[in-house]
Amino acid sequence: MDAYLGAITGVALGSDAFFPFSDNIERAKKSGVSYIAEPGGSIRDDLVIECADKYNMAMAFTGMRLFHH
Repeated sequence: MDAYLGAITGVALGSDAFFPFSDNIERAKKSGVSYIAEPGGSIRDDLVIECADKYNMAMAFTGMRLFHH
């Protein structure tokens, strides 16, 4: 499994809830994610963007939050 995850790239990740912590981006990187779409709106968006930039990931904020508690 590790060999497979280490070999894939160009994976797209979408979420209907924002990513509140950069560790989500760190984990996505391990799974070959290059593109992220999420609503945005977390008070920590700046840290999440910084982490995505570190890995040269494209991140788009959809502004549409479908996840509700």
